[in-house]
Amino acid sequence: MKKNVRHSMRLCLLLLISCTLSVCAVPEKEISRETNQPFLTVLGIAQDAGYPQAACSKTCCVDVWAGKHARKMVSCLALVDPESGQRWVFDATPDFKDQLRKLDEIAPVSKGAPGLDGIFLTHAHIGHYTGLMHLGREVIGAKGVPVYVMPRMKSYLTNNGPWEQLVKLENIKLAAMIADSAVQVNSHLRVTPFLVPHRDEYSETVGYRIDGPRKSAIFIPDIDKWEKWERPIEAMISAVDVAYLDGTFFANGEIPGRDMAQIPHPFIQESIARFSKLPDSEKAKIVFIHLNHTNPALQQGSAARQEIERAGFRVAEEGEIIGL
Repeated sequence: MKKNVRHSMRLCLLLLISCTLSVCAVPEKEISRETNQPFLTVLGIAQDAGYPQAACSKTCCVDVWAGKHARKMVSCLALVDPESGQRWVFDATPDFKDQLRKLDEIAPVSKGAPGLDGIFLTHAHIGHYTGLMHLGREVIGAKGVPVYVMPRMKSYLTNNGPWEQLVKLENIKLAAMIADSAVQVNSHLRVTPFLVPHRDEYSETVGYRIDGPRKSAIFIPDIDKWEKWERPIEAMISAVDVAYLDGTFFANGEIPGRDMAQIPHPFIQESIARFSKLPDSEKAKIVFIHLNHTNPALQQGSAARQEIERAGFRVAEEGEIIGL
């Protein structure tokens, strides 16, 4: 059975690589070419509420509702090891069912649903954990899916309904993490959480470093401002091969009538300015993710997207693969 699973995952990865090379805006050197090599794949790039957003009839969403532009799922990565047949996801989003389906197409497994060896949560904002509901008795009725959490996140899920029911019924098994302490998920893959400053109403917020046998990546979908962090983000970028960074808003004033200081994120224009002096090789590592529905960079060919690409960066694309 295990050999069949590995064979299926390898065949599927070969097909996906062929597809990706023809349609995805991912630099060729970043695409895994070895069928047994672990990889990351992007399952979503939008902010917590997805794209289009509920009750949005503004210009940014009208064409999406009308089917003229593609919808975008909520920010999520998956880590896949074709050799062992293991799969993990980073964040359980409101688009969990569609993202799980996409993951099944990319890297099918035959073990019981949901076929996940773990879920790594970043924090307790709606786009990052509410997909756990699909693991409960009303849907999958999962058995002991490991959910990796920081201490406050563990307390939140354990002591608040309906999430506590997932714990009591053992649909999920909470696995406590410690900041800056690596989780060795198998013999050649490890995941390390690190704290970042954010609006921590219900839990702390973390980003992740993901290390494979050859390459590594960081995933920071939410952070208030780079300047509020005691760690220089440039040092973290330098230490990895790919950096998926918070790209929620393109510029200040993007949401008319709302004080954007109440929803702080590094504007992409701020990040472009901050990273402008980096070598081209470092800029090429930076990939913006977690884009709000108002962010014009969501659209291919937009002036915002062109500005990002001219500066040497890019926006994440659903379905892209990064070999580790």
